[in-house]
Amino acid sequence: MKEKYVTITGVNHYYGMRPFCIGKRIKCIKDTENPYDSEAIKVVMKGIGTVGYIANSPSTCATGTMSAGRIYEKVRKNFVIEVMFITSSKVICKVVDGLKTL
Repeated sequence: MKEKYVTITGVNHYYGMRPFCIGKRIKCIKDTENPYDSEAIKVVMKGIGTVGYIANSPSTCATGTMSAGRIYEKVRKNFVIEVMFITSSKVICKVVDGLKTL
């Protein structure tokens, strides 16, 4: 199965880049109650809470990563990502657990 990558966005609305480090595994949860985006996926760290969302627009997705809308049906309600790269404005992660089998 081909690897899937996503971008975490909205971190400045929470704790900024401080909670992120290369190799950290983070839980993602489909946010079915989100009034702004029916495909929203929140990124949650144990002991902290929400730290961002999976990017869902061309302006926030890093090149080569999937938007929340593109990955939404490919993952379970809860899934795990691993931080691969951190830039000044983006956190790029690989989906490591929770992909649906076809």
